Amino acid sequence: MQVIFSSIAAAVRDRGFRFRASVEQLVLLTVLFWAVVGNRPFFVAALKDRSFSDGGTWGFALALVVLLVILHFILLIFFANRWTVKPLLALLIITTAPAIYFMQVYGVYLDPSMLRNVLRTDRAEASELLSWGLLAHLLLYAVVPLLFLWRVKIVERSWGHAVLRRIATVLLGVLIAGTTLLAIFQPLASLMRNHKEVRYLITPANYLWSMASIMATTARGAAMPRQAIGLDAVPGASWTIDDKPVLLMLVIGETARGANWGLNGYPRPTTPELARLPVINFNDVTSCGTNTEVSLPCMFAPLGRRNYDAQRINGSESLLHVLARAGVGIHWRDNQSGCKGVCEGLSNDSVAALAPPGLCAGGRCLDGGLLFGLDERLANATGRQLLVMHQLGNHGPSYFRRYPQEFSRFQPACENDDLQKCTREEIVNAYDNALSYTDHVLAGLIAKLRAHAGKIDAALLYVSDHGESLGENNLFLHGLPYAIAPKEQTQVPMVLWFSPGFAQRLAIDIDCLKQRATQPASHDHLFHTVLGMLDVHTRLYEPDWDLLNGCRHRPTRSP
Repeated sequence: MQVIFSSIAAAVRDRGFRFRASVEQLVLLTVLFWAVVGNRPFFVAALKDRSFSDGGTWGFALALVVLLVILHFILLIFFANRWTVKPLLALLIITTAPAIYFMQVYGVYLDPSMLRNVLRTDRAEASELLSWGLLAHLLLYAVVPLLFLWRVKIVERSWGHAVLRRIATVLLGVLIAGTTLLAIFQPLASLMRNHKEVRYLITPANYLWSMASIMATTARGAAMPRQAIGLDAVPGASWTIDDKPVLLMLVIGETARGANWGLNGYPRPTTPELARLPVINFNDVTSCGTNTEVSLPCMFAPLGRRNYDAQRINGSESLLHVLARAGVGIHWRDNQSGCKGVCEGLSNDSVAALAPPGLCAGGRCLDGGLLFGLDERLANATGRQLLVMHQLGNHGPSYFRRYPQEFSRFQPACENDDLQKCTREEIVNAYDNALSYTDHVLAGLIAKLRAHAGKIDAALLYVSDHGESLGENNLFLHGLPYAIAPKEQTQVPMVLWFSPGFAQRLAIDIDCLKQRATQPASHDHLFHTVLGMLDVHTRLYEPDWDLLNGCRHRPTRSP
């Protein structure tokens, strides 16, 4: 044994664990490592309908490995030379390791919308995703490969020799890829045609492609201002007879899913306070997206999901700008990561900046802070007002941080930022506790509006931006591509409340509206419903998409 250790020690002294490799060899070894250990979600998706007792399955899997290796090799080799290869691979190793972790642990797809979410994550949100599990993963998938990379000595070759070698290597790769592709073309074409989303599981090509897409879109957007919409917006006839201020409070929820909403029939009492109030609950509501980056701009746009165009939506003004153009006073209060351009140039503040006593810690504030200073704002309200409240809601994975201790009603609750440390029962308990706190906040907002009912006619409309997966089909959090997203991520709660004066002003048939609330609705209705509720006329308004229009004694018509 002593002889063996002496031999190893001598080798270390003599070579210092140094390795010699050409640029091509180093890139090939790195992409082979990623293909084998970093693409498990891709292979699970690609092979899920195949039997492993069939030899053809193993052949198809091997062919996929070959294609992944060559795809990434060709993608990287054009940017790699003797001087750039190590910095390039080091950067990709550092970014690929966490990408692999979150895909494997939470089942996310790194498409452009998800990556845009990642890039706009604030420090407090990012800190909640850190865990010991992530650290262990980074040690294995980033630190160890970086140590190996550091000990590699690149073989030096003349410029001419290096170019010829590069050309020959690429041509050989293309030849092998072409032959492999022909061998599995039919099943691969079927996979990519029927499950287009799987391309966003191919790592690291997925986030590199998505990043390039985001940069291109951002560059186009920076070259032109937001497109003005609703230039014809004007106040309706009811404005001329206003005898007191009119205020609509629009509450945008975060990560609240319809499946756990008590008013929708969920067996747990997650909405006990709203259940005691005269609210109208819409029990079948579909979101525009599965993450805030998509849903928030979409629900404030006239296009909606039915005519979804991300570039057009993000490059245009929102519903708030249309209302402001007609004379509605707009204010956005944020307890999340911003309004995603929806309130650009309009009055806004944040709960964190207001710093309500006892409600903020660690860069995050509880949603109870949305009520801070509200009495004064309501007492001074004039004309027509839209007050938007953007919640932190049930944003995961740290559901237990979204509610005060007295709302720990369902036990045992997960109290760990790493969901892998908790059972599914504990995760659901923490989620339901956070949802019951949203119920409390909404009831508190309605109480404030009722207290000022003698001075203002008010209404509250609450709708969440998207839902959440809580372990169903081994999926967690949200953000799956919309085409394959489970209903847990797209079905959201929505609630309406009117003061008597507001209902009378709009001539609403409450019984009719309660019946309408049992039918399907979506984020697409929001733009037109709010225009109708505030009586703003514009050619953008579509009466058929106004949830209240069919239940008014005097239906609103587009001009």
